[in-house]
Amino acid sequence: MTGVLGSLGDLVEDIVVGLSEPLAIGTDAAGDIVRTRGGSAANVASAAAQLGRVPARYLGCVGPDATGDGLVAGLERDGVDVRVQRRGCTGAIVIIVEPGGERTMVPNRGASILLEPIADDWLDGLAVLHVPAYGFCAEPIATTALDALRRARERGVTTCIDASSVGMLRTYGRDRIRALLAELSPDHLIANSDEAEFLGLEEPGYLPYTTLVVKHGSAPTAARPPGGDWLEVPVVPVEEVRDTTGAGDAFAAGYLSAVILHEGIATACAAGNASAAHALGRSGAL
Repeated sequence: MTGVLGSLGDLVEDIVVGLSEPLAIGTDAAGDIVRTRGGSAANVASAAAQLGRVPARYLGCVGPDATGDGLVAGLERDGVDVRVQRRGCTGAIVIIVEPGGERTMVPNRGASILLEPIADDWLDGLAVLHVPAYGFCAEPIATTALDALRRARERGVTTCIDASSVGMLRTYGRDRIRALLAELSPDHLIANSDEAEFLGLEEPGYLPYTTLVVKHGSAPTAARPPGGDWLEVPVVPVEEVRDTTGAGDAFAAGYLSAVILHEGIATACAAGNASAAHALGRSGAL
């Protein structure tokens, strides 16, 4: 049986405001509003389940409310094995999407940050445990995420961290996050070019045992296996970018599915790029 891709972190409601003209402060701006499921960790699990190459599991926390019920049910309809704790109020993120697809997010993570230590059986059967770095920025989820990553490594589970966002990394502190990543030494680290520059991923000797994957938008994706050289994987052009929300999570789902299936790093990056391209053509995350 193929091992499971587990993703630990946020599950929230996304309120996507798609602008059809530039935002005008102090007055109206034309656009559409779509409410959908979001949260980086949940997006990865959903995208992996929809790809259908490996089983997917989501690990997190939502409120004991109607919004949380709906989000959990939606993930389950996608084919995700959902393991959640229930407390607090389910969070929401307002996402403002400008003409051309660039987005700005205003998050209220709500119950997502209230995740407490998870049961052992939540880790059973995992081939990969993926944790977006958003999970390190609040308690108790930060302690829970670190504990889960360490327990997973003890079980021989492959670990992956997504750098998430420069804003989050800056708030956490550059030296502090670099030290944490060095301590965790994940098997895989995924970042975009801005995050990679902030973290200094190309510095010799940093994270020597980690496969580094750096996304450069429409330019080739760069990857460096432990002890190897950087390689580049071309990105297939996307005709129309409607919304960049969730594209990075879709990349992680495609990439990690290929990792679980023991495909090479170049093939895994190509699978991630293909999954991200699909996400770019739709409104909202997944």
